[in-house]
Amino acid sequence: MTISKKLITKGFIMAGLMNASVLLFSRFFTNTTIPKYDPEVMSNFGLLMILIWGLAYISVAKTYEHVKWLVAVFALEKLIYGYIWLQWITTSSVAEVYQEDAMAGIFYAIYGVNDWLFCMFFTYVCIRLLKTKND
Repeated sequence: MTISKKLITKGFIMAGLMNASVLLFSRFFTNTTIPKYDPEVMSNFGLLMILIWGLAYISVAKTYEHVKWLVAVFALEKLIYGYIWLQWITTSSVAEVYQEDAMAGIFYAIYGVNDWLFCMFFTYVCIRLLKTKND
C-alpha cells in the first residue's frame, strides 16, 4: 500500500492538530486534573511540549521529504509517549480520572492510542523516505 504525498502532508497536519488538542483537554493549561494523575509527564510544561511537538509536525508537513531523520525522531517520540501511556493505563484508573474531570478522563483514555497510530504513520513515512535515493 502506498500513501500519496498529499495524504502524508495531511497526516503531518493531523498529527500536529491532535497534539494541539491538548489545549482543549487542558483548558489552555488550567485543568489541574491532568497534571495531578501524571505529574512527571503531563505537567503543564509537559503539555506545552506536546503542543510544541505538534507545531514541529505541522512545520514540516509540506517539506517532510527533506527531513527524513527528523521524521525518524517523530516516530521515536511517539513510540516513547505510547510506551509511557501503556505503563500508565495498566497501573492507573481512567475511570477515577474521568470521575474527577471528564476532559482529563477522555485525554488519558485516548492520548496513547493517538501516539501509537502516529508512531506507525511516522515510521511508515520514514521507511518510505529511507528507501528513496535522494538525500
